[in-house]
Amino acid sequence: MTRVVVVGGVAGGMSCAARARRLDESAEIIVLERGRHVSFANCGLPYYVGGEIVEADRLLVQTPERLRAALNLDVRTGHEVVALDAAAREVVVRTSAGEERIGYDALVLSPGAVAARPPIEGLDSLRVQTLRTVEDATGLRERVEAGARRAVVLGAGFIGLEAAEALARQGLATSVVEFAPQVLPPLEAEHAWLVQEELTRLDIAVHTGTVARSIVTGPDQDTVVLDDGTRLAADVLVLAAGVRPDTAVFEAAGVVCEQGALVVDEHGRTSLDGVWAVGDATVSVDPVTGVRRPVALAGPASRAGRLVADDILRPGRVRPIPQPLGTAIVRVGEVTAAMTGANRAALETAGIDYRTVHLHPNQHAGYFPGATQIHLSVHFRAGDGLLLGAQAVGAQGVDKRIDVLATTIRSRMVVADLIDLDLSYSPLYGQAKDAVNLAGMVGQNVLDGTLRLWYPHELERVTGSALVLDVRSRDEYSTGHLPGAVNIPHTELRDRLTEVTDAASGRPVRVLCASGVRSAIAHRVLAQAGFDSASLSGGMLTLRAALGPDATRVLTTEGEPAHA
Repeated sequence: MTRVVVVGGVAGGMSCAARARRLDESAEIIVLERGRHVSFANCGLPYYVGGEIVEADRLLVQTPERLRAALNLDVRTGHEVVALDAAAREVVVRTSAGEERIGYDALVLSPGAVAARPPIEGLDSLRVQTLRTVEDATGLRERVEAGARRAVVLGAGFIGLEAAEALARQGLATSVVEFAPQVLPPLEAEHAWLVQEELTRLDIAVHTGTVARSIVTGPDQDTVVLDDGTRLAADVLVLAAGVRPDTAVFEAAGVVCEQGALVVDEHGRTSLDGVWAVGDATVSVDPVTGVRRPVALAGPASRAGRLVADDILRPGRVRPIPQPLGTAIVRVGEVTAAMTGANRAALETAGIDYRTVHLHPNQHAGYFPGATQIHLSVHFRAGDGLLLGAQAVGAQGVDKRIDVLATTIRSRMVVADLIDLDLSYSPLYGQAKDAVNLAGMVGQNVLDGTLRLWYPHELERVTGSALVLDVRSRDEYSTGHLPGAVNIPHTELRDRLTEVTDAASGRPVRVLCASGVRSAIAHRVLAQAGFDSASLSGGMLTLRAALGPDATRVLTTEGEPAHA
């Protein structure tokens, strides 16, 4: 009989244990979990705090009793592994009754991650807590129900924003503090700004580009002092400044680690014989950039756990663990933000030559009530168009598009392949040319030279060396435009090319409209007339979002349309 010992439950560990039982009814399978709960909805915790999940029991996916009854698993909660003796094939476990040693034939490590603790004076205040366990969630909700009125969330990543929304939903005056210059740092800036605008609509105060310097504890409340001098009163503080792999015990036992995470091969095997590892505490390879990093997401952990069980009990017949793209999604108020693959920063760090297209299509047919825009960006490799990454923000339809794009990236499709995807269509759900199809069309136009783009980060250079041609209507132009831009609606452009020639005086022409559709048409007119022309990717919608709070300073509503 094979004894499989799994350290840690939740996604990776429990997926492995359950799969192992399905493969081998005779195996002895022991799951060691230091907490009270071995299988709970980690991602559901903020929604319990916010009251959308009413009962805490709903967070429990499985209990030890149910797991024993259904799968004959020996699940032991309150069992903390404090040492690993690889030579003896034993783990040392601490319980309320003392320490014991448990032998194994195969050991699977799924210790997960713990909240990072930045060097903030006063961080040990009793009003500071994390949001990673059921106990965290119930404790935070108890504080809310006990009368807390002010909350500060340290960190504006996924968990931080979910916690902030939950607290605001419960009526607390909530502030978010983030060291990065934007919320949700993995998002492109033009997408992150849309999320920040929604936070503002929810009356959540956002402090970016700053950190908490200290937490001053008081009898009735704490005060968070930021390094820019701002002072924030707090009855509750949530620490959500990232996580780190919880691997110290296993690194001390000789498991090779990198960036604090356990190094594994394509089948989850560590450097120690008979020891596998899965989940947040392992190093993964980014399939787009090749960068090695931990990925703290439930989906990849669950899939890896299943394949590790296969490798233990069906050696030689198992597929390799897929390299995770890091596909992720978050709801903030009435807005959804999602991403898959690499962002611009990752691509530039990896030295990958890429192109980006921005689109703002409706999530379903515009003539059907309730149409709203999806703000979508897609990155692809210059030359062959290999898809590299995508991000989207919108009220509806974001999840569908990012999941489709994640599938295409996994399948190593090129941007032109998006044109041919046969996606479901009804006026209630999409358009005949879906947002994903449109991304393929625009991307292929960029690759073959039909469309040439310029981008918001080039604004200073463009305004200093080119004629900016705004092809929106005169009414649109008056709502905000770049100083000095010439306004010729795209429907009049063919008859007014002489004006463009005179205004350009030999300079390049850089065109813009609201979303990039009309400027692309204008670009084709100009290019075929011999102009050095390019269209602003995503138009004024993308430019405003990329400028963020600076949009009111950069754009102007003064003056009549600047005709030549």
